[in-house]
Amino acid sequence: MALSFCGNDRGSNAYSVDKGVLDNGCFVDALNLVPHVFLLFITFPILFIGWGSQSSKVQIHHNTWLHFPGHSLRWILTFTLLFVHVCEIAEGIVSNTQMESNHLHLFMPALMGFIAATTSVVYYHNIETANFPKLLLALFIYWILAFITKMIKLWKFADASLGVQHLRFCITALLVVLYGLLMAVEINVIRVRKYVFFANPQKVKPAEDLQDLGVRFLQPFVNLLSKSTYWWMNPLIIGAHKRPIELKKIGKLPIAMRALTNYMRLKDSYEEQRQKTEDPDKSPSIWKSMYRAFGGSILLSSTLRYMADLLGFAGPLCISGIVEHLDNSTEIDRTNKTANMTFGVYFMSSTELLQNTSVLAVLLFLALVLQRTFLQASYYVTIETGINLRGALLAMIYNKILRLSTSNMSMGEMTLSQINNLVAIETNQLMWFLFLCPNLWAMPVQIIMGVILLYYLLGDSALIGAGVILLLAPVQYLIATKLADTQKSTLDYSTDRLKKTTEILKGIKLLKLYAWENIFCDRVEETRGKELTSLKTFALYTSMSIFMNAAIPIAAVLATFVTHAYIEEVRLSPAKAFASLALFHILVTPLFLLSTVVRFAVKALVSVQKLSEFLQSDELGDDSWRNTEMSMSLEVGKKYKHHGDTKTINRKGRYRMDNYEQPMRRQLRPTETEDVAVQVNDGFFTWGSNLSTLSDINIRIPTGQLTMIVGQVGCGKSSLLLAMLGEMQTISGKVYWSNLPGYEILFDGSISKNRYSVAYAAQKSWLLNATVEENITFGSPFNKQRYKAVIDACSLQPDIDLLPFGDQTEIGERGINLSGGQRQRICVARALYQNTNIVFLDDPFSALDIHLSDHLMQEGILKFLQDDKRTVVLVTHKLQYLIHADWIIAMKDGSVLREGTLKDIQTHDVELYEHWKTLMNRQDQELEKETEMESQTTLERKTLRRAFYSREAKSQTDDEDEEEEVEEDDDDNMSTTTSRRSKIPWKMCCRYLSSGGFLMVFLMVLSKLAKHSVMVAIDYWLAAWTSSNPHNQSLADPFINATNYTKNDDTQIAEHRSYVPVFIILCGAAIALCLITSLTVEFLGVAAATNLHHNLLNKIIHAPIRFFDVTPLGQILNRFSADTNIIDQHIPQTLESLTRSTLLCLSAIGVIAFVTPAFLIALVPLTVAFYFIQKYFRVASKDLQDLDDSTQLPLLCYFSETAEGLTTIRAFRHEARFKQRMLELTDTNNTAYLFLSAANRWLEVRTDYLGAVIVLTAAVAAIWTSSQSGLVGLGLTYALTVTNYLNWVVRNLSDLEVQMAAVKKVNSFLSTESENYEGSMDVSQVPKDWPQHGEIKIQDLCVRYDTMLKPVLKHINAYINPGQKVGICGRTGSGKSSLSLAFFNMVDVFEGKIVIDGIDICKLPLQTLRSRLSIILQDPVLFSGSIRLNLDPECTCTDDRLWEALEIAQLKNMVKALPGGLDAVVTEGGENFSVGQRQLFCLARAFVRKSSILIMDEATASIDMATENILQKVVMTAFADRTVVTIAHLVSSILEAEQVLVFESGTLVESDSAPNLLAQEDSLFSILVRTHK
Repeated sequence: MALSFCGNDRGSNAYSVDKGVLDNGCFVDALNLVPHVFLLFITFPILFIGWGSQSSKVQIHHNTWLHFPGHSLRWILTFTLLFVHVCEIAEGIVSNTQMESNHLHLFMPALMGFIAATTSVVYYHNIETANFPKLLLALFIYWILAFITKMIKLWKFADASLGVQHLRFCITALLVVLYGLLMAVEINVIRVRKYVFFANPQKVKPAEDLQDLGVRFLQPFVNLLSKSTYWWMNPLIIGAHKRPIELKKIGKLPIAMRALTNYMRLKDSYEEQRQKTEDPDKSPSIWKSMYRAFGGSILLSSTLRYMADLLGFAGPLCISGIVEHLDNSTEIDRTNKTANMTFGVYFMSSTELLQNTSVLAVLLFLALVLQRTFLQASYYVTIETGINLRGALLAMIYNKILRLSTSNMSMGEMTLSQINNLVAIETNQLMWFLFLCPNLWAMPVQIIMGVILLYYLLGDSALIGAGVILLLAPVQYLIATKLADTQKSTLDYSTDRLKKTTEILKGIKLLKLYAWENIFCDRVEETRGKELTSLKTFALYTSMSIFMNAAIPIAAVLATFVTHAYIEEVRLSPAKAFASLALFHILVTPLFLLSTVVRFAVKALVSVQKLSEFLQSDELGDDSWRNTEMSMSLEVGKKYKHHGDTKTINRKGRYRMDNYEQPMRRQLRPTETEDVAVQVNDGFFTWGSNLSTLSDINIRIPTGQLTMIVGQVGCGKSSLLLAMLGEMQTISGKVYWSNLPGYEILFDGSISKNRYSVAYAAQKSWLLNATVEENITFGSPFNKQRYKAVIDACSLQPDIDLLPFGDQTEIGERGINLSGGQRQRICVARALYQNTNIVFLDDPFSALDIHLSDHLMQEGILKFLQDDKRTVVLVTHKLQYLIHADWIIAMKDGSVLREGTLKDIQTHDVELYEHWKTLMNRQDQELEKETEMESQTTLERKTLRRAFYSREAKSQTDDEDEEEEVEEDDDDNMSTTTSRRSKIPWKMCCRYLSSGGFLMVFLMVLSKLAKHSVMVAIDYWLAAWTSSNPHNQSLADPFINATNYTKNDDTQIAEHRSYVPVFIILCGAAIALCLITSLTVEFLGVAAATNLHHNLLNKIIHAPIRFFDVTPLGQILNRFSADTNIIDQHIPQTLESLTRSTLLCLSAIGVIAFVTPAFLIALVPLTVAFYFIQKYFRVASKDLQDLDDSTQLPLLCYFSETAEGLTTIRAFRHEARFKQRMLELTDTNNTAYLFLSAANRWLEVRTDYLGAVIVLTAAVAAIWTSSQSGLVGLGLTYALTVTNYLNWVVRNLSDLEVQMAAVKKVNSFLSTESENYEGSMDVSQVPKDWPQHGEIKIQDLCVRYDTMLKPVLKHINAYINPGQKVGICGRTGSGKSSLSLAFFNMVDVFEGKIVIDGIDICKLPLQTLRSRLSIILQDPVLFSGSIRLNLDPECTCTDDRLWEALEIAQLKNMVKALPGGLDAVVTEGGENFSVGQRQLFCLARAFVRKSSILIMDEATASIDMATENILQKVVMTAFADRTVVTIAHLVSSILEAEQVLVFESGTLVESDSAPNLLAQEDSLFSILVRTHK
């Protein structure tokens, strides 16, 4: 029979047991089958029953996942066992080929062992998930049986004196060891869990994290197989295809990865270092602390990395073996056979197995799979550690910020930008350094190993190749540093460009009205030109870097092989050639990366330096100030006074950051008087210099009363509040805070008033990025009645009604911008709402107008706070409120001038009292003036309403263009429909490429294709060269006499060298093409960036004004900042990388298919698998990327927000709450980032395995079809490169997809319609001096802002004589301003016309029309630059004309005094001039343009009386002969007008001279005058 278990050889009786049962080898093998069969019989029923009853795996929630003791060890041992079984099977099969008939017992038990081992691990996993350890007994028995049977086999082998030189002996010995270890693991489980043989089994609960359903990041909890393949990510990644991944879906972080945990780890090691250092000034080393806290993970990662790198060398060696043995796979000489027969079967030596090509192919596959698994595991560990480190550092920085001394912030030692940099840049630098640091010590080892192997393969010539690589490495480092520098300079230019763009966009209305938009547009273009020059340098260096990376291996290969041809005696065999080719490919990566890693290491050193300095900076003293013990700081103060040094308190005892609970309440000291809330005795306080800011302070704040602090600006009123709050450094003296026993008890369940907390409203209002409600409640429980009362007291209701979502609207930095007054009232409301005994209000009236101040004083302070019997301290300048004060503290120059009630002061200090009286009178006069004007608040509300009115209109028009979805500020719209989610934005790619120009695209495609063809040609030529002429004799037959060899030596060598010239030419061409391709792609990018930005700028500058009303400024700026940056710097590199990796993969697959066409059959399923992997990954990756971005912003903002509001947070004692919130934000961002990196690992593991399968199929196909050895080498070398590049294809695709969104956003703005600049008249037809007289006819005029909206002016008819002074008035929203815009054709005039001096303005070119009229706007707009630029940017006027204009505007003397005169600097927005001065500059600007028509649009709204008088006077004199149209919001300013037009809701209702209209009692004009409107 052909198949028999013990074989059927002639002359041997396989089944005889004459010499004893165990001496029959076949019987022993059969015995080995028993345990395996036993296991399968027992476990299969259990598994089936288990699976049947669970019906699906889903019901087991992951909280039952428990790792039994020795979990990972068991997995590792089982995997090793499986590998050994594979070797055993291979050995059996190969030995079997040497026998006459089939001996099944050689490999059958091994096969069963393999199945049993697989079953054991599946079975174990199921028991573990079910947490039912009793069933492990079956495995225990199996290990024992297997161990015994293998021992018998090994003992028999040793008996027959077989030893290590025989492979089967080694394998059996290994199996014995493994089974023994597994048995030990099993015993350990019994020992720990006591599930059998013990009376009381131990109950074990799953990890705390797993009981919490919110934890979705399961990497630490799943089994080893799932850990290494990221199998647990499948549901998330595949689910993303159906619906986007949201924050809810990624859940919380496991406890071990939370910022708090890691922060405690880092802090403990930091503290430990601090205790160790004797010298208190020497800062603890952050490096050591990091190593202490996270060193273990880094070591683990490095170990994994070493293993991966060493396995990486298996690839080239296996290739060399396969190619070599394909050449001489002759039968092994039969003579050895009989020698190796024992037990009637053949025993082979270890080397023999490795000469079998099929075995090598399988080994190659396994090595690749393992190498990739280790590599990804190493990456994952470093990334997780990096993220943990970043979380810890952020928490450390935040805790430090909360304790920074205020003087540090105010004296400018620690600026906000510094803190922002620490958070945004330095922590990330350190995180990145951690990601890359295993490379630092893994790479040198890899390089050395590579060079040694090359030397072993090629001899001396290998050293030349390695030399080329090493020599060129520094060049790469140089390029890398240059790149970093260029990026910096590019950044400077783009910041400058952004500043100018922002200015243009803020002042766009003025620019359009003056027809100056092109001039300012050119300014931006000029800066952009510089930026582009810098970008071109950047592109050049980038392309050089890419070129070096591609050219170095070619150069090295060229040098090596050419030298080899001329030096070495032996011809190059295909095996060695392709192995060395693969080795060169391996060597290039570490060398290329090394420069990056070194750069990051240098940056990390700098970052740590900065962090260290920050952590060492001054802090506030401890909390003794809130308890009355100030003795400590007293001594300290004295001590430091002598040193002339101002560090607050010595460093040693200072680093207590974690008292999360409130400080203990202290018992009363009998000396404290009950009616004083705060008392300061002999206080000297400073802001950090040695000079005391406040000196000799002795004050008391009576409990439950209203204390006012008054005094001139800068006399230390705010400082006094802060000194009481402990924010200042105490030089000497004490601050007592009394403890009010009455409040210890909880009144009827309401909150006890917290004695340690002070409600404080700072002078500079500070808002959180949160809703209005959250800003007011500020962490206190919501009480509806109280909330309503507070809002009414601060009269916030009207403002809240204007907001789109009422009090649920987000305000703050990233929310809606409120005006100063609105912000201040919210801060006061916050202080009122808090349930604290003591309320400090620092000048709450400064930004409020008189009505609001009165209301706040009466309702809020006198009624709301005094009813509550709260102690109020109020700093104010409004002396008229002094009559309400119970206690007054008057300050002067940093000390207390007087203290007492108003009566005391009236009797004792008459002079002061009189001084106050005169001041009060002055304030009353101002009051009258203020009531006349439209109050500031109504103005603020008006601007708010305008902002929203335009937004709403926008949302109506937006529904139309569904196609071009304009993404509202990128923050929260993450819902895109699923159908579009997996599509690649080809349309945008085409748009991008076409903006680069067709020539460049054509060049790029051509050079790319040429380059890759040449690369293939080089390798093909190498294959032909090495396989040329009949088998090299020195290889084929070593026994032929050497003299034979020398005869045809010369001809052979000549023939051999004839291949060299072509090889050199091809390599040269390849290097040249590398340069060309890298340059074309980068410069294609620059061209595209140039065009896109240019078009965007022009489109936006020329868009109608309506566009700016409806599009938020932030959104337009985003296109110019973030999106332009992506287009400038990121897309070209992604595009380059994507095309390169795709073409590499395609050429590799092409080559393999050419060598072994059979490979194509296997390609089909592989392609399908690849398609689905990339499809799922791209969608999930994009979502996770968005989550990462959207969670990063709040985190960064939170830091700067905290730093700004430090005093408020500390006064309220809310540090613990803020820390908590910071930890939550950090964890959220870290979760997103961890998931993103786990998803990247998910992809890479899968593509790597696919690559390994490609290698395996290519190898197997080559062996079976046994084609020419050179070509097989070629195919396999290419197959190896595929594994490296497959995941890059997908990663780059998904990157490109994200980056193309920027092109899409920019593109959506490119479809904006421009204003019609042409007009229907030619410029030449307009008289040069038009308008000569200034006669205006308005005929049946109808105006609307947009074709979608209702008309704002309806059928207006009016006539204005040349030189007439006309006033236009009406209530808010009646259409006055719209008329002024209609004069400039800024709005849609859809009926009627305006005729000026006989020409219909709608027919004029816009440039002409707008440059011939003048306007003064309500908000004065100045641009950064010189005064000259602001008055006359076209540079058409003489200096005399400019000085004349300045003189008319009463500015001449002021400008003369400035350095530079007309060329004096104007800062951004004209901040270096007062509002009144800015308005006068605008007047001068209108005068410089000698136009016979001037329009004043509410020009006096934002200026004081004095400036307004100047304006009125100038208008009457300088503009006497011109037509002046004044749009007035104060009717009083147009009482002298010759003609008044009164508007009501878009129609003209009255038109006559002012006196005539006033005479009619019931006219709208006289009603307006009476009501001061």
